[in-house]
Amino acid sequence: MSDAAETTQTPLLRKNADAPSALVDSDTESDFEGAERVLSRKASSIFSIDTTPLAPPNKSDIEQFTSDKYHFSMIRNLHMADYITMLNGFSGFYSIVSCLRFTLTGKPHYVQRAHFFIILGMCFDFLDGRVARLRNRSSLMGQELDSLADLVSFGVAPASIAFAIGFQTTVDVAVLSFFVLCGLTRLARFNVTVSQLPKDVTGKSKYFEGLPMPTTLLLVFIMAYLVRNGMIMDNVPLGIVRQGLVFEFHPFIFVFFLHGCGMISKSLKIPKP
Repeated sequence: MSDAAETTQTPLLRKNADAPSALVDSDTESDFEGAERVLSRKASSIFSIDTTPLAPPNKSDIEQFTSDKYHFSMIRNLHMADYITMLNGFSGFYSIVSCLRFTLTGKPHYVQRAHFFIILGMCFDFLDGRVARLRNRSSLMGQELDSLADLVSFGVAPASIAFAIGFQTTVDVAVLSFFVLCGLTRLARFNVTVSQLPKDVTGKSKYFEGLPMPTTLLLVFIMAYLVRNGMIMDNVPLGIVRQGLVFEFHPFIFVFFLHGCGMISKSLKIPKP
């Protein structure tokens, strides 16, 4: 659902940092930090909509993650939220596999399953951030994992469904490729520029720059409607232009083109809730 949340210092710690050092002793500051962590855990729940950024991983986290002292050291240092993010990526991959099964058998329940797994991936995309806040732990690889999983679930998988249900001409495939590459570029840009976007008092970015990747769910729902009503393959809405000629295409495919343009737009700024 989400682009990965950026990290920042909490307001309470900033307040203590601004106070004169003579007025704040180490025991008092430690008490404040401990109380804040307790309050944070009490206020958090798996259904919370709080998006306040967590503190970044510390030096110890980085050393443990890059250490080769133990077997499977990387796997052992992944957080619970990281595994949930990977379930998002798995859902996107299984959606693609379901599309392949549909093209082999022609049975519509496979493409319906492909839609379902994208929606399931959206659920995992929502849960990973909630679990991170519930455990009060940020992940060293969380932002990168989230972007890669989103590319599979909300970029490659919807494009695969579109191809499977009939958008298969050379121009159609070129537009779908453009759509996926726009998603790839949008996620890479977010990872690079997230620290530069304007923040509110909690440290959260004020807006999305371009359409977020999970908005491709709108295209998924449209395609689910087409499948349900048998409007696929030779019955695609608006038909086909230049059928049997060079550069034949389905006009409907340009919905993907417009959405791709929206994802890489810098002038389109969508306020965060």
